[in-house]
Amino acid sequence: MTSTWQIDTLPNGLRIVTTPMPTAQSVNVCIFVGVGSRMEERRTNGICHYLEHMLFKGSTKRPTALDISQAVEGAGGVLNAFTNKEYTGYWAHVPFDRADLAIDVIEDMVRNPLLDAAEIDRERTVIQQEISRAHDQPSAWAGELLSRACYGDQPIGWPIAGTEETVEAIQRDDFLSHMASWYVPENTVVAVAGNTTPQEIVALIEARTAGAERRPVPSFVAATPGLPVERVQVEARDTDQSNLFYGLRAISRKDPDRFPLTILNSLLGRGMSSRLFKEVRERRGLAYSVGSSVSRHHDTGVMAVSAGVSPEKVEEAGKVILEEVFKLVDELVPEDEMVRARDFTVGNFRLSLETTMALTQWTGESLVTTGEIEDIDDVVSQLSAVTAEDVRRIARRLFTRNNVAMSLVGPKADPGLLEKTLPA
Repeated sequence: MTSTWQIDTLPNGLRIVTTPMPTAQSVNVCIFVGVGSRMEERRTNGICHYLEHMLFKGSTKRPTALDISQAVEGAGGVLNAFTNKEYTGYWAHVPFDRADLAIDVIEDMVRNPLLDAAEIDRERTVIQQEISRAHDQPSAWAGELLSRACYGDQPIGWPIAGTEETVEAIQRDDFLSHMASWYVPENTVVAVAGNTTPQEIVALIEARTAGAERRPVPSFVAATPGLPVERVQVEARDTDQSNLFYGLRAISRKDPDRFPLTILNSLLGRGMSSRLFKEVRERRGLAYSVGSSVSRHHDTGVMAVSAGVSPEKVEEAGKVILEEVFKLVDELVPEDEMVRARDFTVGNFRLSLETTMALTQWTGESLVTTGEIEDIDDVVSQLSAVTAEDVRRIARRLFTRNNVAMSLVGPKADPGLLEKTLPA
């Protein structure tokens, strides 16, 4: 299989990537802007996420939130958005013969928002409640604490939604300044996948962005290497279950070891055949849910392990988890297990690209964050070539006692208890 997308760059720097899928009944359109929470200042932490909400509240062509939602939903479509640490996305999923509508709605939202002062104040309370809700969910909050434990007090470690205090302080002029700096053509990618053609999509977008001028993209602060001093973060909660997280500072998006780390992650904590699932849940019954994940950014990343365990089993579960992690440093993975992990990872990767939405995510995210899109077959070849020695090499590179951050939310949350789970 050869990748079939086409990349077009307009004179103002706006990039358009189109993936034709002639048999699809839909088209997915997503505008990616290369700005996320790590590009924010402390005073306006949360502004990317706040702005994402505000762009749904009215534009020059559709002045109310209802006008925007009804335009897409009236065609049977879905409209939504997301914000993370390095980019923001706005997407619409519509029947293939309404691609022009999806592009018109999203382009208008992103380029011509009203940012009405009354709507800003009304949405401020909504976002503050969203922040409170995340705090009230022990697992989500343990994940937030892990980010703090891994990165400390620097932009990439700050919460994506900000805090109730920073959200309270953000005003209309802050939004205007933020958009003027970051929402520029050269920092924007429009990704489209579905039953359409590059010629059709480029023509539709060119007609709506003709007045947008090329402008420079600001720089952002590089991540400080290594864990912070306070690499253990806990919060006591009167809950029936403790949420236990471990994090290891890892590698960037373009690091050559990204393919071995992907296979290692499958071996360790993805699926019911993974080592953590078999040892922590099946053999010892220490947790109902346990798994691992990898997040990679421009210049850093994190490998995380999470588990929900009974409060009295935190120390035992933590020790078992870290034993499985550090086995990968000392022992080569048997070849039959490597074959299963490679096949699982390759198969899962292919299946993850089945839909129009998945393909816009793959192409758009890649282009806005790295400036290129890896061919699917090339990724498969790289994953298929990973050896047990490659896995041990990346394990030895990342898995050291001094590179383990920890978080815990639950009864009697004690930093000293987590320290006891570290290997000698």
